[in-house]
Amino acid sequence: MFRTTTSPDPIEFAGKRAVVTGGSRGIGAAVVQRLLDGGATVVTTARNATDETPKAATFIQGDISTLAGVRAFTSAALDELGSVDIVVNNAAAAGAHLGGIASIPDEEWIDALNLNYLSAVRVNNELLPALREAGAGSAIVNISSGAAVTPMPPLAHYSAAKAALNNYGKALAAELAPAGIRVATIMPGNVLTPGADAIRQNFADAMGVPLADITAGVPLGRPGDPRDIAEAVAFLVSDRAQWVTGVSLAVDGGELPII
Repeated sequence: MFRTTTSPDPIEFAGKRAVVTGGSRGIGAAVVQRLLDGGATVVTTARNATDETPKAATFIQGDISTLAGVRAFTSAALDELGSVDIVVNNAAAAGAHLGGIASIPDEEWIDALNLNYLSAVRVNNELLPALREAGAGSAIVNISSGAAVTPMPPLAHYSAAKAALNNYGKALAAELAPAGIRVATIMPGNVLTPGADAIRQNFADAMGVPLADITAGVPLGRPGDPRDIAEAVAFLVSDRAQWVTGVSLAVDGGELPII
């Protein structure tokens, strides 16, 4: 169980303007709420809002799996915020194909690249002029996955897209460092979210084991809570991480091998 040990500093992100993609539920909603709790003004997007979507954020319905969708969203976000200091690329989705790599349809490879990788590239490209204007202290966090470094055949399309995101984040960090804009990548492990739960249930059913068995091997003794990832984001976009850029940080309870 996630333990809340301290209350967030309510003014840590005061005056900061944040954009979070995929913020309607799960990790994205937790990130949005954590930035709001720190005093940031937040705009988020997803195909649809849910009961989990933080009400204090500005929600813009959209589909950022296309360049046109990204441009529509980022334009609306900048109209709302004026500029931006923090970008968190969290939008993601994947379906598991238990028949293996050859059973993944071609269109799902394209869809996986568009949403899980290129959406972040496109959002960042559209917002870079505003980030450069905001100047040193601005930050980008791309939410990847442990699957980027430990791929499984049923999710090869998703894993490949997230591996590309890791590589891209490192290159972007090097390019933006002279401007004082930091870029980091977070690789969550087995976090309890609706999307990930559905995939784990597929694996559990195929293996004939209880769902809890899929996360039983986490060294720290529990699966992740979306707030575990949100706290890592809050650190990486804060001044506490002012000398941190170009990292790919596993937040997974110790599951990933040494990388």
